[in-house]
Amino acid sequence: EVLGINTRADLAEADRILRARRNRALMLDGVTIEKPETVSIDLDVEIGRDAVIGPFAQLLGSTRIGAGARVGACSILVNAVIEDGAEVLPFCHIEDSRLASGARVGPYARLRMRSTVAAGAHVGNFVEMKNSTLGEGAKAMHLAYLGDSAIGPRANIGAGTITCNYDGFRKHPTTIGAGAFIGSNATLVAPVVIGDGSFVAAASIVTKDVPPDALAIGRAHQVNREGWARARREKEKSGH
Repeated sequence: EVLGINTRADLAEADRILRARRNRALMLDGVTIEKPETVSIDLDVEIGRDAVIGPFAQLLGSTRIGAGARVGACSILVNAVIEDGAEVLPFCHIEDSRLASGARVGPYARLRMRSTVAAGAHVGNFVEMKNSTLGEGAKAMHLAYLGDSAIGPRANIGAGTITCNYDGFRKHPTTIGAGAFIGSNATLVAPVVIGDGSFVAAASIVTKDVPPDALAIGRAHQVNREGWARARREKEKSGH
């Protein structure tokens, strides 16, 4: 079979034909591809039996998908390793990173620059990991940035947590110990070490190391001024 390629339209048609053949061969080998006409899989990608690839997914470069793993709709994987039984939920972007067996990521998560999610760990929606590791059973479920970080097993990263890894000149590491609990909207200013089993109170700014099993609170004390809001409204009404 010969197809001349003289225009970009011809090139696109040839690419479509080759990708359709590739998808069919994978399905005959035991891979489930939902709506295969929408899925783009590069030739160097390897996929294990009983893996499930959702609609509009793109598997690019040297990506490896293990047996029984799942890749959700509209996710883009570039040079990623998804081990057996791991799950990528829809709308994730994973590049040069690894999910261990039983890990789960997404939806709407981004992993890049050699990030690793260990066995049984969970990364949730709108979480970005850059050059970071999330230990076994650890969780970062909502709206977090984890850059240049090593996070121990069973640690919990609260919603809105940020590791401040860049000082304007160079990057610095954050270490979070096993079983540590990071409260919502915590700001961890690197370089910093959060010890095993310690707690960081919600909305804290942490600039110093936290010892194991300690509680770190880095925020101003709340002050309630009784009647202040009523007095302000009355002042506005009076025009003074």
